[in-house]
Amino acid sequence: MEPNEITEILSRPYSQELLARDITRLAYVAKDGTPRTIPIAFAWNGLEVVMCTPKNAPKLQALSENPMVALTIDTEVHPPKILLIRGRAELDYVDGIPDEYLQETSSYEMTPEQRVEWEAGIRSLYSDGMVRIVVTPTWAKLIDFETTLPSPVEELVRQQQERQQA
Repeated sequence: MEPNEITEILSRPYSQELLARDITRLAYVAKDGTPRTIPIAFAWNGLEVVMCTPKNAPKLQALSENPMVALTIDTEVHPPKILLIRGRAELDYVDGIPDEYLQETSSYEMTPEQRVEWEAGIRSLYSDGMVRIVVTPTWAKLIDFETTLPSPVEELVRQQQERQQA
């Protein structure tokens, strides 16, 4: 997929709406060779999806061996809006708490006092730092069930139209 195609898909209003959400599902291959999908908080910075995790997370060793990942961000209503992203995870070990971690949790409802207490707890818990999992999209697809459908369904619709025209 060409970078301009990815940019066009990720710039669509529904994509922007989905990229503003808090949770994605990260799919990767675990060390034992089996697939894993985990929900994880994320932040979109306009170019990359950034997820943060503890330095002792098992997924880090798996991602260092096989960095290819897939992400799904979707809605819970029907028909769903679904954004699918593929890319390569880069691991960035950092001291302290990454700004994205604090940003990605900023929509949680807390009073200012609760926020201060929460941040102090996070800084204490992750005193050894965290790891930023950074994914630059190399492929993207938006399924909105209005203008786009899953690829197999699009193919069936095309075949149906051809049969009707024959």
